Amino acid sequence: MRPSAAAGRSGAVMRAAAVGLVLVGVALAPPLAAALRPLRERVASAGASSSAGSWGDEHAFFKRDDNDIGPYSWNITGTYKGSWAFAGATNGSSRFLEFVKSKGDSVLELLSTPTKISGVHYVQGSITFHDVIDNAHDHGVAQIRLEGVYIWPFRQLRMVANKYLSIFSLGADGEPLQEEDYFLSNPYHLLRIFSSQVFQESSEEKNRRKNSLTYDMEKHCNTEIAAKVVRVSSNPNDGEHEKYRLEGLMESPAVDDDGECFSPILLNATSLNVEVYYNKAVNYTLMVTFISFLQVLLLIRQMEHSNTQSGAAKVSILMIGQQAIMDAYLCLLHLTAGILVESLFNAFATAAFFKFVVFSIFEMRYLLAIWKASRPLNSEGWEIMRRELSVLYSRFYGILLGGILLMYELHNFLRPLLLLMYSFWVPQIVTNVIKDTRKPLHPQYILGMTVTRLAIPLYIFGCPSNFMRIEPDKKWCIAVTAFMGIQAAVLLLQHYLGSRCFIPRQILPEKYCYHRKVEDSTNQPIDCVICMTTIDLTQRTSEYMVAPCEHIFHSGCLQRWMDIKMECPTCRRSLPPA
Repeated sequence: MRPSAAAGRSGAVMRAAAVGLVLVGVALAPPLAAALRPLRERVASAGASSSAGSWGDEHAFFKRDDNDIGPYSWNITGTYKGSWAFAGATNGSSRFLEFVKSKGDSVLELLSTPTKISGVHYVQGSITFHDVIDNAHDHGVAQIRLEGVYIWPFRQLRMVANKYLSIFSLGADGEPLQEEDYFLSNPYHLLRIFSSQVFQESSEEKNRRKNSLTYDMEKHCNTEIAAKVVRVSSNPNDGEHEKYRLEGLMESPAVDDDGECFSPILLNATSLNVEVYYNKAVNYTLMVTFISFLQVLLLIRQMEHSNTQSGAAKVSILMIGQQAIMDAYLCLLHLTAGILVESLFNAFATAAFFKFVVFSIFEMRYLLAIWKASRPLNSEGWEIMRRELSVLYSRFYGILLGGILLMYELHNFLRPLLLLMYSFWVPQIVTNVIKDTRKPLHPQYILGMTVTRLAIPLYIFGCPSNFMRIEPDKKWCIAVTAFMGIQAAVLLLQHYLGSRCFIPRQILPEKYCYHRKVEDSTNQPIDCVICMTTIDLTQRTSEYMVAPCEHIFHSGCLQRWMDIKMECPTCRRSLPPA
């Protein structure tokens, strides 16, 4: 017989035995209630006056709710979030865990499977205790895997611990000081479970498991949970989703009758509406998709605005490269989220695809156009150009991978790093001042990109009902909005008033003046070689421009020419910025 088949058959036998025992207890309510008397007495001795109403009557544990009996049993599968607290007035005691806090947050994950017996469900799941060690930093976590049965006619849930998944605490730097396993949300834990079923456990792993804290608890403790699950009234926004509340008691008597492993713990939790969570996630991905579409339109508008070599050379390559890296990160994040949450894969994959289109097609194409426009015109061969292009790609993807490692190492400083990433307008502002460029960016591109880039961080850190359940940070949202607004305002001032409008003239370098007086001693008419019409030198100097090579043009003609080429139309000499 195969080991896996034997294990499966053994598990089925255990499930059938557990269900049978519970049904016998239901049929013999008074004897079973008497057997549960020590559980109630411990609570009473611990001073749990608040729970006396729920647990005082031994028959109340098996009381039927005849007013709420339907043709179908409830499905209690889902996530329950609530709190835990010791039944006594003082902090509880433990033989294996150092409970510094007397209460904290708890999360239950339950999976209910109907059995052949009507009204009885086999339940598997886990319970996670937070704030076990340090409530201020939420560094104490205990996780226990559970299994048991749920008897729908009596609304009763009875579960026992079959494995202590992890009991660990985190140090000040966020690294685990003691860790046995992670819960099923960690994919590496799933791989480890699978490998342990295929390969036999090594002697080193056996010794490590025997010396662990969880091994002692599994050997000396029997953890039991007795709870009642009731239906509560749900909000209209919940739709057809049924909302349940779980109230119960968790005890852990020792196997050798040598006291308790830890004091009784009261559990209170309410089910979370997963459908609402999924709807919020889908709406978020729709927002990201719409934002990506707008960014594509803005990029096309900007590429048309700077479609000449002179116009593309005015744009900062660092500014476009930083935005491309941001979109690449967003693409990877949304794709990873879709892989982890299989039911939302299509929604997150769509958002990731649009972000991939933005950075890989449009932004990278614009990046290459800027790089090509900034290169000097020469007769060098294709090998040199290909080498320089390889260097450009190496730098881009090197910064992309290096940024991932940097954010992983400095994940505790994520918000300052995000504020630094949202300084992508700064390179363009500096380039405008250094080169004294004239209108490199279209105003629609400046305003549109500023607004669309702010949408995602403001949703995550500013929306109180975001699907990631991140607490709003108003100060950070105000800071990033003000920071982006200042950058956009400076760019608009440079667009309408000049690139160096906010720089004092005393520290500016000397600038060539195109509007200078020309003395016409020959009295012969001078034609503009751009529009082929006569230039009237008797008019104001603002009507014509004089190049350093002494060639004269209409002001509007030469400015439009300089938007295309920064060289004299007559002699091809380079022209300084106007």
